[in-house]
Amino acid sequence: MSDENTLSIQALARQNVRELTPYQSARRLGGNGDVWLNANEYAIAPQFELTAQTFNRYPECQPALVINRYAAYAGVDPEQVLVSRGADEGIELLIRAFCEPGKDAILYCPPTYGMYSVSAETIGVQARTVAAKADWSLDLPAIEAALDGVKLVYVCSPNNPTGNLIDPAELRAVLEMTRGRAIVAIDEAYIEFCPQATVTGWLQEYPHLAVLRTLSKAFALAGLRCGFTLGNSELIALLMKVIAPYPLSTPVADIAAQALAPEGLAIMRQRVAEVSENRAWLMAELNQCDCVEQVFQSETNYVLARFTASSAVFKNLWDQGIILRDQNKQPGLSGCLRITIGTRQELQRVIDALQPLPGANTPLIEQNSPRKEHM
Repeated sequence: MSDENTLSIQALARQNVRELTPYQSARRLGGNGDVWLNANEYAIAPQFELTAQTFNRYPECQPALVINRYAAYAGVDPEQVLVSRGADEGIELLIRAFCEPGKDAILYCPPTYGMYSVSAETIGVQARTVAAKADWSLDLPAIEAALDGVKLVYVCSPNNPTGNLIDPAELRAVLEMTRGRAIVAIDEAYIEFCPQATVTGWLQEYPHLAVLRTLSKAFALAGLRCGFTLGNSELIALLMKVIAPYPLSTPVADIAAQALAPEGLAIMRQRVAEVSENRAWLMAELNQCDCVEQVFQSETNYVLARFTASSAVFKNLWDQGIILRDQNKQPGLSGCLRITIGTRQELQRVIDALQPLPGANTPLIEQNSPRKEHM
Protein backbone atom coordinates (compact mmCIF):
# COMPACT_ATOMS: atom_id res chain seq x y z
CA MET A 1 0.00 0.00 0.00
CA SER A 2 1.41 3.41 -0.96
CA ASP A 3 1.99 6.24 1.50
CA GLU A 4 -0.77 8.17 -0.24
CA ASN A 5 -3.29 5.40 0.39
CA THR A 6 -2.12 4.96 3.98
CA LEU A 7 -2.55 8.67 4.64
CA SER A 8 -6.01 8.69 3.11
CA ILE A 9 -7.16 5.89 5.40
CA GLN A 10 -5.81 7.79 8.43
CA ALA A 11 -7.53 10.94 7.25
CA LEU A 12 -10.86 9.13 6.88
CA ALA A 13 -10.71 7.71 10.41
CA ARG A 14 -12.44 9.55 13.24
CA GLN A 15 -9.98 11.80 15.08
CA ASN A 16 -10.70 10.24 18.48
CA VAL A 17 -9.93 6.77 17.04
CA ARG A 18 -6.68 7.99 15.47
CA GLU A 19 -5.59 9.30 18.86
CA LEU A 20 -6.94 6.41 20.92
CA THR A 21 -4.64 4.18 22.96
CA PRO A 22 -6.33 0.75 22.95
CA TYR A 23 -6.89 -1.17 26.16
CA GLN A 24 -3.73 -3.12 26.94
CA SER A 25 -5.21 -6.52 27.69
CA ALA A 26 -3.07 -9.30 29.14
CA ARG A 27 -3.02 -11.10 25.80
CA ARG A 28 -2.19 -7.93 23.88
CA LEU A 29 0.82 -7.32 26.13
CA GLY A 30 2.02 -10.82 25.35
CA GLY A 31 4.90 -12.63 26.96
CA ASN A 32 6.39 -16.11 26.70
CA GLY A 33 5.76 -17.38 30.20
CA ASP A 34 4.39 -20.64 31.47
CA VAL A 35 2.88 -19.17 34.67
CA TRP A 36 0.22 -16.67 33.61
CA LEU A 37 -0.87 -14.59 36.59
CA ASN A 38 -1.68 -11.33 34.83
CA ALA A 39 -5.30 -11.62 33.63
CA ASN A 40 -7.30 -12.77 36.69
CA GLU A 41 -8.21 -16.03 34.99
CA TYR A 42 -8.76 -19.37 36.70
CA ALA A 43 -5.70 -21.53 36.20
CA ILE A 44 -7.37 -24.79 35.13
CA ALA A 45 -9.71 -25.15 32.17
CA PRO A 46 -13.18 -26.52 32.97
CA GLN A 47 -14.48 -29.37 30.83
CA PHE A 48 -17.71 -29.02 28.84
CA GLU A 49 -19.26 -30.92 25.93
CA LEU A 50 -21.54 -29.21 23.45
CA THR A 51 -25.14 -30.38 23.54
CA ALA A 52 -26.55 -28.01 20.90
CA GLN A 53 -25.89 -28.82 17.25
CA THR A 54 -28.09 -26.25 15.48
CA PHE A 55 -25.14 -24.42 13.96
CA ASN A 56 -27.04 -23.89 10.70
CA ARG A 57 -29.50 -21.57 12.48
CA TYR A 58 -28.95 -18.13 13.94
CA PRO A 59 -29.01 -18.25 17.74
CA GLU A 60 -31.53 -16.55 19.98
CA CYS A 61 -30.61 -12.94 20.72
CA GLN A 62 -31.19 -13.60 24.42
CA PRO A 63 -31.14 -17.39 24.96
CA ALA A 64 -34.00 -18.16 27.33
CA LEU A 65 -32.25 -20.93 29.28
CA VAL A 66 -29.22 -18.74 29.98
CA ILE A 67 -31.38 -15.77 30.96
CA ASN A 68 -33.64 -17.80 33.24
CA ARG A 69 -30.77 -19.60 34.96
CA TYR A 70 -28.80 -16.42 35.51
CA ALA A 71 -31.87 -14.62 36.83
CA ALA A 72 -32.45 -17.44 39.31
CA TYR A 73 -28.78 -17.38 40.33
CA ALA A 74 -28.70 -13.58 40.77
CA GLY A 75 -32.08 -13.37 42.50
CA VAL A 76 -33.72 -11.14 39.90
CA ASP A 77 -36.49 -11.48 37.31
CA PRO A 78 -35.62 -12.67 33.77
CA GLU A 79 -36.68 -9.32 32.31
CA GLN A 80 -33.98 -7.71 34.47
CA VAL A 81 -31.17 -9.64 32.73
CA LEU A 82 -29.28 -8.96 29.50
CA VAL A 83 -26.57 -11.37 28.32
CA SER A 84 -23.73 -10.10 26.13
CA ARG A 85 -20.22 -10.82 24.84
CA GLY A 86 -18.56 -10.39 28.19
CA ALA A 87 -19.19 -7.59 30.66
CA ASP A 88 -17.07 -5.43 28.32
CA GLU A 89 -19.93 -5.33 25.84
CA GLY A 90 -22.27 -4.35 28.68
CA ILE A 91 -19.97 -1.42 29.50
CA GLU A 92 -20.17 -0.25 25.89
CA LEU A 93 -23.91 -0.82 25.50
CA LEU A 94 -24.63 1.47 28.44
CA ILE A 95 -22.60 4.27 26.85
CA ARG A 96 -24.27 3.77 23.48
CA ALA A 97 -27.74 3.78 25.01
CA PHE A 98 -27.38 6.74 27.36
CA CYS A 99 -24.58 9.05 26.16
CA GLU A 100 -24.65 11.48 23.23
CA PRO A 101 -21.22 11.58 21.56
CA GLY A 102 -19.62 14.99 21.78
CA LYS A 103 -22.07 16.11 24.46
CA ASP A 104 -22.32 13.76 27.44
CA ALA A 105 -19.64 12.30 29.69
CA ILE A 106 -19.03 9.21 31.76
CA LEU A 107 -17.35 9.39 35.18
CA TYR A 108 -15.15 6.81 36.90
CA CYS A 109 -12.73 6.76 39.82
CA PRO A 110 -9.17 5.59 39.12
CA PRO A 111 -7.29 3.48 39.90
CA THR A 112 -9.82 1.13 38.31
CA TYR A 113 -10.65 -0.95 35.23
CA GLY A 114 -9.38 0.60 32.00
CA MET A 115 -12.24 -0.34 29.66
CA TYR A 116 -14.59 2.37 30.97
CA SER A 117 -12.44 5.10 29.44
CA VAL A 118 -11.52 3.16 26.30
CA SER A 119 -15.18 2.39 25.49
CA ALA A 120 -16.19 6.01 26.03
CA GLU A 121 -13.36 7.44 23.95
CA THR A 122 -14.03 4.99 21.11
CA ILE A 123 -17.63 6.18 20.91
CA GLY A 124 -16.69 9.87 21.22
CA VAL A 125 -17.94 10.39 24.78
CA GLN A 126 -15.85 12.30 27.31
CA ALA A 127 -14.27 10.17 30.04
CA ARG A 128 -14.17 12.22 33.24
CA THR A 129 -12.21 11.07 36.28
CA VAL A 130 -12.47 11.68 40.01
CA ALA A 131 -9.53 9.96 41.66
CA ALA A 132 -10.23 7.71 44.60
CA LYS A 133 -8.90 8.90 47.96
CA ALA A 134 -5.63 7.62 49.40
CA ASP A 135 -7.45 4.73 51.10
CA TRP A 136 -9.27 3.95 47.81
CA SER A 137 -12.63 5.07 49.14
CA LEU A 138 -14.76 7.29 46.88
CA ASP A 139 -14.32 11.05 47.01
CA LEU A 140 -18.04 11.78 47.27
CA PRO A 141 -17.91 15.61 47.31
CA ALA A 142 -15.63 15.61 44.26
CA ILE A 143 -17.93 13.18 42.42
CA GLU A 144 -20.96 15.37 43.13
CA ALA A 145 -19.09 18.48 41.96
CA ALA A 146 -18.15 16.75 38.68
CA LEU A 147 -21.61 15.47 37.68
CA ASP A 148 -22.60 18.27 35.29
CA GLY A 149 -22.98 16.68 31.88
CA VAL A 150 -22.36 13.17 33.22
CA LYS A 151 -24.88 10.56 32.08
CA LEU A 152 -23.14 7.44 33.36
CA VAL A 153 -21.04 6.68 36.45
CA TYR A 154 -18.95 3.49 36.69
CA VAL A 155 -17.93 2.07 40.06
CA CYS A 156 -16.08 -1.24 40.28
CA SER A 157 -16.69 -3.18 43.52
CA PRO A 158 -14.64 -5.18 44.34
CA ASN A 159 -12.35 -2.82 42.49
CA ASN A 160 -9.85 -3.93 39.87
CA PRO A 161 -6.85 -3.70 40.39
CA THR A 162 -6.91 -2.77 44.08
CA GLY A 163 -9.09 -5.67 45.26
CA ASN A 164 -11.09 -3.65 47.80
CA LEU A 165 -14.84 -3.46 48.24
CA ILE A 166 -16.42 -0.03 48.04
CA ASP A 167 -18.29 0.86 51.23
CA PRO A 168 -22.03 0.29 50.57
CA ALA A 169 -22.79 3.64 52.20
CA GLU A 170 -20.63 5.29 49.54
CA LEU A 171 -22.41 3.39 46.76
CA ARG A 172 -25.76 4.53 48.13
CA ALA A 173 -24.51 8.11 48.29
CA VAL A 174 -23.56 7.99 44.60
CA LEU A 175 -26.94 6.50 43.71
CA GLU A 176 -28.73 9.22 45.67
CA MET A 177 -26.78 12.11 44.15
CA THR A 178 -27.40 10.80 40.61
CA ARG A 179 -31.19 10.30 40.87
CA GLY A 180 -32.80 11.78 37.77
CA ARG A 181 -29.37 12.74 36.42
CA ALA A 182 -27.31 9.67 35.46
CA ILE A 183 -27.12 5.90 35.31
CA VAL A 184 -24.85 4.26 37.89
CA ALA A 185 -23.19 1.05 36.69
CA ILE A 186 -21.68 -1.02 39.50
CA ASP A 187 -19.22 -3.53 38.08
CA GLU A 188 -19.41 -6.78 40.06
CA ALA A 189 -17.05 -8.87 37.92
CA TYR A 190 -15.51 -10.37 41.09
CA ILE A 191 -18.62 -10.56 43.27
CA GLU A 192 -18.56 -14.36 43.52
CA PHE A 193 -15.58 -13.99 45.85
CA CYS A 194 -17.67 -11.83 48.24
CA PRO A 195 -21.32 -12.56 47.34
CA GLN A 196 -22.66 -10.86 50.45
CA ALA A 197 -21.59 -7.50 48.99
CA THR A 198 -23.79 -7.53 45.86
CA VAL A 199 -26.14 -4.61 45.25
CA THR A 200 -28.62 -6.55 43.11
CA GLY A 201 -31.11 -6.25 45.99
CA TRP A 202 -31.13 -2.49 45.44
CA LEU A 203 -32.55 -2.59 41.91
CA GLN A 204 -36.14 -1.91 42.93
CA GLU A 205 -35.06 1.06 45.05
CA TYR A 206 -32.86 2.60 42.34
CA PRO A 207 -34.29 2.52 38.79
CA HIS A 208 -31.06 4.11 37.48
CA LEU A 209 -28.85 1.26 38.77
CA ALA A 210 -27.16 -1.23 36.43
CA VAL A 211 -25.03 -4.14 37.66
CA LEU A 212 -22.33 -5.71 35.47
CA ARG A 213 -21.44 -9.39 35.87
CA THR A 214 -19.31 -11.98 34.06
CA LEU A 215 -18.58 -15.71 33.75
CA SER A 216 -14.86 -14.94 33.18
CA LYS A 217 -13.65 -15.07 36.79
CA ALA A 218 -15.15 -17.46 39.36
CA PHE A 219 -16.88 -19.45 36.61
CA ALA A 220 -13.48 -19.98 34.92
CA LEU A 221 -14.87 -19.11 31.47
CA ALA A 222 -12.79 -16.13 30.35
CA GLY A 223 -12.46 -17.71 26.90
CA LEU A 224 -16.23 -17.98 26.53
CA ARG A 225 -16.83 -14.21 26.51
CA CYS A 226 -20.15 -14.19 28.32
CA GLY A 227 -21.30 -11.41 30.62
CA PHE A 228 -24.50 -9.96 32.02
CA THR A 229 -26.07 -6.60 32.72
CA LEU A 230 -28.70 -6.54 35.45
CA GLY A 231 -31.16 -3.67 35.74
CA ASN A 232 -34.79 -2.81 35.88
CA SER A 233 -36.85 -3.87 32.88
CA GLU A 234 -37.00 -0.36 31.39
CA LEU A 235 -33.22 -0.09 31.38
CA ILE A 236 -32.77 -3.58 29.93
CA ALA A 237 -35.31 -2.79 27.18
CA LEU A 238 -33.22 0.22 26.13
CA LEU A 239 -30.06 -1.87 25.96
CA MET A 240 -31.92 -4.39 23.79
CA LYS A 241 -32.34 -1.62 21.21
CA VAL A 242 -28.58 -1.21 20.73
CA ILE A 243 -27.23 -4.74 21.21
CA ALA A 244 -26.21 -6.77 18.16
CA PRO A 245 -28.90 -9.10 16.82
CA TYR A 246 -26.97 -12.29 17.69
CA PRO A 247 -24.55 -11.43 20.52
CA LEU A 248 -24.06 -15.00 21.76
CA SER A 249 -23.08 -17.87 19.50
CA THR A 250 -24.82 -21.20 19.95
CA PRO A 251 -21.80 -22.88 21.63
CA VAL A 252 -21.41 -19.97 24.06
CA ALA A 253 -25.05 -20.11 25.10
CA ASP A 254 -24.84 -23.90 25.42
CA ILE A 255 -21.82 -23.83 27.75
CA ALA A 256 -23.10 -20.82 29.72
CA ALA A 257 -26.36 -22.64 30.45
CA GLN A 258 -24.41 -25.68 31.68
CA ALA A 259 -22.21 -23.49 33.91
CA LEU A 260 -25.34 -21.97 35.46
CA ALA A 261 -27.02 -25.30 36.15
CA PRO A 262 -27.07 -26.42 39.82
CA GLU A 263 -24.02 -28.66 39.41
CA GLY A 264 -22.15 -25.84 37.63
CA LEU A 265 -22.91 -23.44 40.46
CA ALA A 266 -21.69 -25.97 43.02
CA ILE A 267 -18.39 -26.36 41.15
CA MET A 268 -18.03 -22.58 40.95
CA ARG A 269 -18.44 -22.25 44.72
CA GLN A 270 -15.83 -24.97 45.31
CA ARG A 271 -13.51 -23.02 43.02
CA VAL A 272 -14.09 -19.84 45.01
CA ALA A 273 -13.23 -21.63 48.26
CA GLU A 274 -10.02 -22.96 46.71
CA VAL A 275 -9.01 -19.54 45.36
CA SER A 276 -9.71 -17.90 48.73
CA GLU A 277 -7.50 -20.45 50.49
CA ASN A 278 -4.67 -19.93 48.01
CA ARG A 279 -5.05 -16.17 48.29
CA ALA A 280 -4.61 -16.28 52.07
CA TRP A 281 -1.52 -18.47 51.64
CA LEU A 282 -0.01 -16.12 49.05
CA MET A 283 -0.60 -13.03 51.17
CA ALA A 284 1.10 -14.61 54.17
CA GLU A 285 4.08 -15.70 52.06
CA LEU A 286 4.42 -12.31 50.36
CA ASN A 287 4.72 -10.64 53.74
CA GLN A 288 7.85 -12.73 54.38
CA CYS A 289 9.61 -11.49 51.22
CA ASP A 290 12.11 -8.64 51.68
CA CYS A 291 11.24 -7.07 48.34
CA VAL A 292 7.56 -6.71 49.31
CA GLU A 293 6.73 -3.44 51.05
CA GLN A 294 2.98 -3.85 51.45
CA VAL A 295 0.29 -6.43 50.69
CA PHE A 296 -3.24 -5.13 50.33
CA GLN A 297 -6.36 -6.92 51.49
CA SER A 298 -8.32 -8.47 48.62
CA GLU A 299 -11.89 -9.66 48.08
CA THR A 300 -11.08 -11.07 44.64
CA ASN A 301 -9.03 -13.69 42.78
CA TYR A 302 -5.90 -11.53 42.78
CA VAL A 303 -3.63 -9.70 45.20
CA LEU A 304 -2.11 -6.25 44.80
CA ALA A 305 1.26 -5.66 46.45
CA ARG A 306 3.80 -2.84 46.55
CA PHE A 307 7.40 -3.84 45.85
CA THR A 308 10.82 -2.32 46.26
CA ALA A 309 12.16 -1.78 42.70
CA SER A 310 8.94 -3.18 41.23
CA SER A 311 10.08 -2.83 37.60
CA ALA A 312 13.12 -4.98 38.32
CA VAL A 313 10.94 -7.48 40.20
CA PHE A 314 8.49 -7.62 37.28
CA LYS A 315 11.29 -8.24 34.75
CA ASN A 316 13.02 -10.78 36.98
CA LEU A 317 9.87 -12.89 37.19
CA TRP A 318 9.09 -12.29 33.49
CA ASP A 319 12.50 -13.69 32.59
CA GLN A 320 11.65 -16.79 34.66
CA GLY A 321 8.37 -17.28 32.76
CA ILE A 322 6.15 -15.82 35.50
CA ILE A 323 3.92 -13.11 34.04
CA LEU A 324 2.39 -10.61 36.48
CA ARG A 325 0.47 -7.37 35.80
CA ASP A 326 2.37 -4.11 36.26
CA GLN A 327 0.16 -1.40 37.79
CA ASN A 328 2.78 1.35 38.10
CA LYS A 329 1.03 3.65 35.64
CA GLN A 330 -2.26 3.63 37.56
CA PRO A 331 -2.83 6.69 39.78
CA GLY A 332 -1.59 6.05 43.30
CA LEU A 333 -0.18 2.61 42.48
CA SER A 334 3.51 3.38 42.08
CA GLY A 335 5.53 0.27 42.81
CA CYS A 336 2.50 -2.03 42.63
CA LEU A 337 2.16 -5.37 40.85
CA ARG A 338 -1.02 -7.44 40.65
CA ILE A 339 -0.81 -11.21 41.05
CA THR A 340 -3.66 -13.48 39.94
CA ILE A 341 -4.37 -16.38 42.29
CA GLY A 342 -3.21 -19.41 40.34
CA THR A 343 -2.63 -22.96 41.54
CA ARG A 344 -0.61 -23.51 44.72
CA GLN A 345 2.28 -24.75 42.57
CA GLU A 346 2.20 -21.57 40.46
CA LEU A 347 2.10 -19.38 43.53
CA GLN A 348 5.01 -21.32 45.02
CA ARG A 349 6.96 -20.44 41.85
CA VAL A 350 6.21 -16.78 42.52
CA ILE A 351 7.39 -16.95 46.13
CA ASP A 352 10.52 -18.91 45.20
CA ALA A 353 11.37 -16.22 42.64
CA LEU A 354 10.72 -13.35 45.07
CA GLN A 355 12.51 -14.66 48.13
CA PRO A 356 16.09 -13.99 46.92
CA LEU A 357 15.28 -10.41 45.85
CA PRO A 358 16.48 -7.58 48.12
CA GLY A 359 14.23 -5.05 49.83
CA ALA A 360 14.77 -1.49 51.00
CA ASN A 361 13.43 -2.14 54.49
CA THR A 362 11.35 -4.52 56.58
CA PRO A 363 8.04 -5.20 54.77
CA LEU A 364 4.82 -3.88 56.23
CA ILE A 365 2.51 -6.59 57.53
CA GLU A 366 -0.88 -6.35 55.85
CA GLN A 367 -2.76 -6.56 59.16
CA ASN A 368 -1.03 -3.37 60.25
CA SER A 369 -1.70 -1.59 56.98
CA PRO A 370 -3.56 1.71 57.41
CA ARG A 371 -5.70 0.72 54.43
CA LYS A 372 -7.08 -2.47 55.87
CA GLU A 373 -10.21 -1.01 57.47
CA HIS A 374 -11.27 0.42 54.11
CA MET A 375 -10.82 -2.84 52.19
